[in-house]
Amino acid sequence: MFRGVTQLSLDGKGRLAIPAKYRDELIASCAGNIVVTADPSRCLLIYPQPAWEPIEQKLNSLPSIKPQIRSLQRLLIGNACDVEIDGSGRILISPPLRQFAGLTKEVVLAGQGAKFELWDSDRWDQEIEAALVYRNGNIPPELEEFSL
Repeated sequence: MFRGVTQLSLDGKGRLAIPAKYRDELIASCAGNIVVTADPSRCLLIYPQPAWEPIEQKLNSLPSIKPQIRSLQRLLIGNACDVEIDGSGRILISPPLRQFAGLTKEVVLAGQGAKFELWDSDRWDQEIEAALVYRNGNIPPELEEFSL
């Protein structure tokens, strides 16, 4: 289970150092083999390979004749990159994915259970500010019975 927010920096080549608290689990659970792909929110999703495979299978099993499904398949599967944690505990984020998510030097790695989201730091701050809209009573019906 991945949770928490970590402020990180990409190096000049686009490499991201995976924090030790996650790195050990990733190496143990998937031998450091992960998948990085695009998300409609303009962040990147980072999955341990075993967690990604059923998602990819399900996406591929959907009827691609429908334009919305085909667009999502293009985005998620078409941009998916297999990456491996190197000996220094880093992964390389490809230039097209960095460009897609607007990643500069300062980034945020946010644990989301079975996956991570990788955001440009400024965009992450905007997303968090936008999430505070719920404090004004604008709660979706699915969350009305939810309690923290």
